[in-house]
Amino acid sequence: MFSRRTVSALRHYHPSRHFSSTTKTQADFTHAVIGAGAVGLAIARRLQQVEGAQVVLIEKHGMVGTETSSRNSEVIHAGIYYGHDTLKTKLCLQGKEMLYDLCAKNGIPYMNCGKWIVAQTDESMDALQSVHDFAKSIDVPIRFISREEAQRREPDVRAQAGALESPSTGIVDSHTYMQFLQGDFEEAGGTTALASPVTRIAGHTNEWKIWTAPPGTSEPTPSSPSPQTPGQNPPESGNEEDAFITASTLINSAGLHACATNNMVLPTSRHRTPYFAKGTYFSYSKSHPKPSTLIYPAPIPGHGGLGTHLTLDMGGRVRFGPDVEWVDSPNDLSPNPDRARLRTTIEDIKSYLPGLDADAVALDYCGIRPKLARGAGALNTGKGGGFIDFYIEKEEGLEGGGEMVNLLGIESPGLTSSLAIAEYVYGLLYR
Repeated sequence: MFSRRTVSALRHYHPSRHFSSTTKTQADFTHAVIGAGAVGLAIARRLQQVEGAQVVLIEKHGMVGTETSSRNSEVIHAGIYYGHDTLKTKLCLQGKEMLYDLCAKNGIPYMNCGKWIVAQTDESMDALQSVHDFAKSIDVPIRFISREEAQRREPDVRAQAGALESPSTGIVDSHTYMQFLQGDFEEAGGTTALASPVTRIAGHTNEWKIWTAPPGTSEPTPSSPSPQTPGQNPPESGNEEDAFITASTLINSAGLHACATNNMVLPTSRHRTPYFAKGTYFSYSKSHPKPSTLIYPAPIPGHGGLGTHLTLDMGGRVRFGPDVEWVDSPNDLSPNPDRARLRTTIEDIKSYLPGLDADAVALDYCGIRPKLARGAGALNTGKGGGFIDFYIEKEEGLEGGGEMVNLLGIESPGLTSSLAIAEYVYGLLYR
């Protein structure tokens, strides 16, 4: 938490300064970014580059990127699932190029390994045709692979009806990427406050007052957004009144807790209810079969993910997942041991990898995707299916506080889009 000693040190560390974009400020920081996942790190790094800026990045955990950003497939997405005129498409396309470039220039491990999307039936082939046509319409490289070529290149992969190749898809070491963002941000003068879950935010004379609590507090919920530790005085009590920092601009990039943070700041009529799609990943202990590219099943409209796919990590290890399980808590990270669920997963994998040794598949880890509606689909067909775009807005009609940019429902392709999201947030504030 921000103890009085810590707050005093932060305030004395940063001299009075003028913020280049707006009016003069005497706040402790020009910007406070809540949430140090890949997106929050990228935003903090970009805003710290603004002349005269002093950014604080506030993270509830003891290290950065421990939630959604590190519990995913680490895929650099091509941007072919999200439809015309959406932020997901726009920012994924821009972010993909920015991420490849950043990794190449800074020695961050990545691999442009490509991806196959495979179809086993005429119906799933229709889904591939839709993906192909959309990719062509936005000039993303895509092509159908003949059955002969597919058999020659990946003989262990089944694609009875057809296969679509996305050559611009890749993978990245997300942990090294986030370490780079944090280091670059701090080297430029930014401040990272770890183990600091935000408990309260209040607007005051065109600034934001931000309080935090120690680790171990209860999780915020939509009905009770301020977490509390049993026996602890609430943050607004007198002996803690000076244990806060101030910032001119607030960035809510809290990921799984972004709706709770939104509900601390905005009026009740603008509160949001979070939804959580848990995905389990599976390890594979055998060295065969082992395709050299990522393998995805044909997408299913209305599905919360892109199917149980095969991905590779930077060490070349095969993993499968995620499946989709709707849960009530963002902390429900234990793999589901239900045998029926595992059997279903293995059947899904065997549909495109028939030589799989089922005994070598084991539960590995879980991640959770923040959703803005239960059942929200990952694929935008333009024909329903529950697709919901990123919500990234500069909020209006705020009384008493400074500026606020709100980022809600930042799931896949958030990692791919992170650098572009940072530029987009910068544009909302300065263009």
